[in-house]
Amino acid sequence: MIIDRSTAAYRVFAEDTILVGLQKISANKAGFVIVVSESGRVVGTVTDGDIRRWMAAATLIDVNLPIQAIANTAFTQLPFQTPRDQIAGRLDSKVRFIPLVDEYQHLIAIARQGEAEFAIDGRLIGPGHPSYIIAEIGNNHNGDVELGRRLIDLAAQAGADCAKFQMRDMASLYAAQGNPDDASQDLGAQYTLDLLARFNLGVDDLYRLFDHCLARGMTPLCTPWDEASLRALEAYGMAGYKVASADFTNHDLLTAMARTAKPLIASTGMSSEAEIIASVALLRQEGASFALLHCNSTYPAPYKDVNLAYMNRLKELGDCPVGYSGHERGWFVPVAAIALGASVIEKHFTVDRAMEGNDHRVSLLPDELRAMVEAIRATEQSMGTAAEREVTQGEMMNREVLAKSLHAATDIAPGTVITHAHILVRSPGQGLQPNQREALVGRTATRAIRAGTPFFPTDIEDRRIEPRAFAFARPWGIPVRYHDYRAMLDLAPLPFLEYHLSYKDMDEDLRTWFDAPLPISFAVHAPELFAGDHVLDLASPDEAYRAHSIAQLQRVIDVTRALKPWHQGPERPVIVTNMGGFNAKGFLPREERAALYDRIVDSLSRLDSAGVEIIPQTMPPFPWHFGGQSHHNLFMDPDEIVAFCMANDMRVCLDLSHSQLACNHFGWSMSEFCRKVGRYAAHLHVVDAKGVDGEGLQIGEGHMDFAALAQILDETCPQASFIPEIWQGHKNGGAGFWQALDALEPWFGSASPAQQA
Repeated sequence: MIIDRSTAAYRVFAEDTILVGLQKISANKAGFVIVVSESGRVVGTVTDGDIRRWMAAATLIDVNLPIQAIANTAFTQLPFQTPRDQIAGRLDSKVRFIPLVDEYQHLIAIARQGEAEFAIDGRLIGPGHPSYIIAEIGNNHNGDVELGRRLIDLAAQAGADCAKFQMRDMASLYAAQGNPDDASQDLGAQYTLDLLARFNLGVDDLYRLFDHCLARGMTPLCTPWDEASLRALEAYGMAGYKVASADFTNHDLLTAMARTAKPLIASTGMSSEAEIIASVALLRQEGASFALLHCNSTYPAPYKDVNLAYMNRLKELGDCPVGYSGHERGWFVPVAAIALGASVIEKHFTVDRAMEGNDHRVSLLPDELRAMVEAIRATEQSMGTAAEREVTQGEMMNREVLAKSLHAATDIAPGTVITHAHILVRSPGQGLQPNQREALVGRTATRAIRAGTPFFPTDIEDRRIEPRAFAFARPWGIPVRYHDYRAMLDLAPLPFLEYHLSYKDMDEDLRTWFDAPLPISFAVHAPELFAGDHVLDLASPDEAYRAHSIAQLQRVIDVTRALKPWHQGPERPVIVTNMGGFNAKGFLPREERAALYDRIVDSLSRLDSAGVEIIPQTMPPFPWHFGGQSHHNLFMDPDEIVAFCMANDMRVCLDLSHSQLACNHFGWSMSEFCRKVGRYAAHLHVVDAKGVDGEGLQIGEGHMDFAALAQILDETCPQASFIPEIWQGHKNGGAGFWQALDALEPWFGSASPAQQA
């Protein structure tokens, strides 16, 4: 259950229009709004279901009517002081939310179903969301505003979500008004007072640092050490507050912070379990949204005292998001906390651990902070879910190379009933897995199977798609290699071939493979990998590496020109090329990508491309290159692709699978992507996709909406050729390609909806 005191996103006035209610429901993504009077009294509720029922029953739909006209007035509400267990008991499949009101029926908070979570400055914090990483600057600015700005910049560069400070009103907080020369103070207090007297920043200076945080795209947070500081932070408009371990038992300050209705992140260092329980009860009574951070307030904390396992107990006590605030040396303990379910991580950082001040010694340096953030994000990705295990794309690639499959022990004629004697288990694993032996035995062979070749899934399926004359409204074909194009042409009347070259193919004598011109068109897909483990990269900052890539692409151009006499057309065959711009570490910010595009333009200018058309391929976020998975940076963003094409008078190969994966990862609309990029598409790779790296899937095995995309592509690039680039589609006589073409024909066929119109 979630109790949310930030009600603005769910509240509409009775006089507001139904349209306003719809907009709020769309924005809050909770499916409801609470209708209140001008005085703030709850008078009704409206859910997305209420609106649908009204629209279905109305003879005239007027969204400018007052929302009160369709509000449900028979709703459940409870007093704000109702015990949490009783509130939770009223929530069920029918009651998804409950307005919590004061004695005058004014809306104070909303109880709703779901895991405990809250938002700070729009950033959701809780289970299922990326952890919220706080770079604790505290007083490590040592009283220097410019150093504070530098620390903010470094925190932003490291990828932190938030930079946090501390504010103290020395006069009200300390005895003798915080006089560092008070001889009556103990040695420890004198040391702290002396540091604060010299390093404590005033309100205006901290405001300037908060502004700088916002300018760098980070949320500023601050720990108020007293109520005077809390008032100053409220005047600024702080989005949330951090409760110091030292104040978690300070119920007066804790109450004042809770009553701001801002989310709280509270450290629990120095508190006993009984004290934690009491403070949690106070926060619940006040209806606060909060997270509890496990913490050991020793500087530095010995590893033996960290006790990360207590986070699980803290989650039970708080029924809230939990996290970890670390004072130990190094950054691997916070990463371990992520694996245990931490939703918030806080770590001090500095530019120099030798600087004066107690916190510097337990702080991370900028490079360490960045390494911690990267490790946390990698750990979050690796956690995955408890869903049914699926074989990943990388595993599929390795399974084919390393695993075994069922092979024919002898030649098998069509109509033969397959027995154990017909089957051997051999590498590579290009066909049926060995565990499918019993499913294969007893089947009747539907094709001629040569000894030593693998059995395939189609050999145990009742339906097999046969090659035939497919009817499409645009040029179409399949990907081939030199060694199999003749066999494919014998199976179906193909009007187009896309030759996928390996670096070994570059040295072939074409007369070995061609003896007469073919009455069809063709395209070439340039290799990604060349001899010496060289992956083509026209954007490489290494000039020698880039020069070698240019030379290799020139060889591809020369081979393509040599292929032209062996084909009827086209006049300028296209060369599909992965231009480069990848790296293993992570994505580059937009401002750094421009230089890569510039290097590509320079690389292309060094090529003799007469008689061919080089077209960059749209790319996925996590391509598979030699040596493993990479991060791509170029030819993913639709606006960047359009700008590149316009500036350089170029077209692209629109790989639907690659671009769907990019849209999935970055949260873009695939339909809008195709509307923008489709106008510049010379050629299409049509294939399904799933998730952020599941490329090359058979049509229907992923999540793509081919019906919608086909209509958009008919409108934007009706003449663009296409192939079904199904991974391993060439196996078993091209079975994967014929299956894909059969599935695509209703959408991309000659009677497509757009062309009928």
